[in-house]
Amino acid sequence: MKEYIKRTIVLSILSTAIALGALITNVNAAQDDKEISFGVAPGPYGDLITKAIKPGLEKKGYTVTLVQFQDYVQPDLALAKGETRANLFQHQPYLEKFAKDHNLALAPLIRVPTAELGIFSRKVKSLKELKKDDEVTLAQDPTNLARALRFLQKVGLIKINPAIDATKASEKDIAENTIGLRITPLEAAQVPRTLDTAAIAVVNGNYAIAAGLKLSDALVLEELDENLKVLVVVRAEDKDKQFAKDIVEVVESEDFHKVVEDQSNVFSSFQKPEWYVKKWNAPAKTEAK
Repeated sequence: MKEYIKRTIVLSILSTAIALGALITNVNAAQDDKEISFGVAPGPYGDLITKAIKPGLEKKGYTVTLVQFQDYVQPDLALAKGETRANLFQHQPYLEKFAKDHNLALAPLIRVPTAELGIFSRKVKSLKELKKDDEVTLAQDPTNLARALRFLQKVGLIKINPAIDATKASEKDIAENTIGLRITPLEAAQVPRTLDTAAIAVVNGNYAIAAGLKLSDALVLEELDENLKVLVVVRAEDKDKQFAKDIVEVVESEDFHKVVEDQSNVFSSFQKPEWYVKKWNAPAKTEAK
């Protein structure tokens, strides 16, 4: 009888310990679910999160932190490893190629207002002033390199080989370079730093702003295709989780809209995604005042 009682007590203690452990695990999981760390690259998207996304998530009970990376490589790697829960810095073509090249399971949630490419210069006041051997710097990662080359083609400086897919073009695919410009691909973050030496620089909007450049000072600004507008991205396994749904709800909210349209914020002049234009009956781009 005594042995039976002992076994019963032991089993009861074990059951209690297991239940307590499960409770602690569930509490910790719940706490983790209320913490969202966003990976960002240099530029305005950290401010967009801080001003337009973070307050809405905090109202829903989340703790929101930013993790800033210095390039376009680390944010997706960190996200895939679980070091962050979301990121905001990239467009669809970049996401698809990077995820494929590195075997990452990542998923887009929603597009946000986006800063376009700009052609900047401290050497010339017009593209018509460019001459032979003038240097043009631009991002070297494949998707943004092809994007910049298409932009240069659109403004009439080069022609890409029509036999290839222009979305995959590199400097080797330039069929015509009438002026004789020197095309120099560099790591995207370095491109703004070449303005003292290069004739023109094709600068990604986030890095332009991070470098203190005003988009309105560009010689020419890009008109963005929808798939080039920046995305909030999460791990594929998290796409249908509550925190991901809450991010989308906040981005689609009136409070987000008010912050974006506030003329004191740099993103008021960013090009808007199609859902935003339709929802708020807004122009795709508002000129900065």
